[in-house]
Amino acid sequence: MTDPSRPDTAQTFESQRRSLTGLAYRMLGSLAEAEDVVQEAFLRWHAADRAAVADPRAYLSRVVTRLCLDQMKSARSRRETYVGPWLPEPIVDAAAVAPDTASELAGDLSVALLLTLERLSPLERAAFLMHDVFELDFAEIGAALDRSAEACRQLAARARAHVREARPRFDPSDAEVARLAGAFEAAVVAGDVPGLTRLLAADAILYTDGGGKRAAALNPIHGSDRISRFFAGLARKQAPLALQSVRRTRLNGLPGFVITDNTGQVETLALEIRDGRIVALYSVRNPDKLAHIAGLH
Repeated sequence: MTDPSRPDTAQTFESQRRSLTGLAYRMLGSLAEAEDVVQEAFLRWHAADRAAVADPRAYLSRVVTRLCLDQMKSARSRRETYVGPWLPEPIVDAAAVAPDTASELAGDLSVALLLTLERLSPLERAAFLMHDVFELDFAEIGAALDRSAEACRQLAARARAHVREARPRFDPSDAEVARLAGAFEAAVVAGDVPGLTRLLAADAILYTDGGGKRAAALNPIHGSDRISRFFAGLARKQAPLALQSVRRTRLNGLPGFVITDNTGQVETLALEIRDGRIVALYSVRNPDKLAHIAGLH
């Protein structure tokens, strides 16, 4: 057995930590759970016969994937009793979960993609992420999933078809993002229903995730008029002085806001923009999902 106190043991793992955290986050939709999984993988790495490990990156990716699949079994039961819409934990620092690849999807942390991954089977999600995002070969993926390489190829292909269907074809320009985000913020503060309605696609959808811990809509809100009136109602109920700060930022790569009230409670709102309109809004109010965001203030 190799001496676990040797510095190269920790160094080898730390060189992979960011990528492993990114894999676990995309599997679980939770940064906190992803970090727990990666820490467990670190303990297993220390206990392993590392002399027998030919490729540490592939080995650690297999360990993290298996741990995530185990975690997802209990997560499914929790989701069945979750109060209201479930959204992934918002990420401000996308670089902290970036894979060490140049794949087409390496930088895509959008909520739409993560929700699409949620609708896949756990094995489809794992095969797709390991191959299309983290660029592992199907033999390695098969070892992680206890399936043949060909079966994993088929799993990834089915997942890829769903992902392609859900992903937008064109990204908005930085100028368009800045214009729409600024106009949206001004319209919400003013309670300007017509102004908000003009910014939203007719079939826009708003998801609010309070997890039963904070007030939130129990079902997604559909349509530009209903969403505009929802925000206008919030503006009337909540005096501007009750807000300590509204900080514009990127959330999962999307334009958004981190909002803090005078009691210190934090919430996030991310905007998905397509063809010059806001097509989806993702509001996370569940404090369990915002501890890492609150810590940035």
